[in-house]
Amino acid sequence: MQLSAISLFAGAGGLDLGAHQAGFRTICAVELDRHCASTLRKNLRRSAIWQVDVRALDPRLAVDALGVKPGTLVLLHGGPPRQPFSQIGKQLGVDDPRGRLIFEMVRFAEALRPAAVLIEQVPRFLQANGSRARNMQDVLREQFSAIGYDYHAGILDATLYGVPQRRKRAIIVCVPAGTRFHFSQPIFRATPTVGDAIGDLPPAVPKGEPPLAPNHVVVTPLRDRERISYVPEGGWLSKVLDAPPDIRRRLTKKDTTKFRRLDRNLPSLTLRCGEALYHPTEDRYLTPREAARIQGLPDSHIFVGPLRRRTGTVPDLDQHRQVANAVPPPLAKSAVADIRKALCLG
Repeated sequence: MQLSAISLFAGAGGLDLGAHQAGFRTICAVELDRHCASTLRKNLRRSAIWQVDVRALDPRLAVDALGVKPGTLVLLHGGPPRQPFSQIGKQLGVDDPRGRLIFEMVRFAEALRPAAVLIEQVPRFLQANGSRARNMQDVLREQFSAIGYDYHAGILDATLYGVPQRRKRAIIVCVPAGTRFHFSQPIFRATPTVGDAIGDLPPAVPKGEPPLAPNHVVVTPLRDRERISYVPEGGWLSKVLDAPPDIRRRLTKKDTTKFRRLDRNLPSLTLRCGEALYHPTEDRYLTPREAARIQGLPDSHIFVGPLRRRTGTVPDLDQHRQVANAVPPPLAKSAVADIRKALCLG
């Protein structure tokens, strides 16, 4: 039996895919970024895709348009913007306008009355403070409690769910008051590696040539390839002391997250929007497909949008950033399956 779900801040659909794998069907996904919306249309072909700012939506009109009666929706889920709470950002919390977007989940939950709500965030959200020095988690818990939901939060490690990446995520689950809920223990024992994830891919091709696997396209300028050639497998450029000054440039010993080459025998570092990781053995950046596999996304999930050269920018989210922002589907699947079990939905 497929159960109904609506997603807000859907991104490229990682949460939607995990929910689908747990037996849910997204009837509508809301996402403002135009390239992410195109990716959603490519992959969620049976779903309504609304490219709109969530704040501009009236939930009551939305459910009327979808033919969903309040109280019949099973799951509302989403990953509101993480930058206000990210460790590498300014950590402004609700003092950043994007930080307040997380409370849109409460607004929609109050109108739609879903059986459960799932929110994905960076772990630091659970310690983030608002403008009045109140813990944002406490505020969110209070708001959900006021509309009849119990609040549960946990930090899940993606490597324990079969994802070859060191990525921890805060998962918040809200269920009707009095419903028992707990996060299940992961069953994976062996830690997956980068080599496990990308080792069987065909050769990547330059931009302009038909890829041998979806989104498996190389965009690495020649100058960047030269810099990458100095970095050993598993190392980073700031520690290559014998590299010429024009290669190391202004890097210092503190730059331990920039210009990193992955190790085939270890899980990947966390994929981030503003950083591009190096292939373990080839002098180039990861392709979007390699990054997608590291996120636990199947090759059937196609990304639409531009490929950004590392020396330039593109408007909205390019393919690499869509992947980096995604929720690993295996992690999402486990959390949604826990919700299904708590609600006694088989």
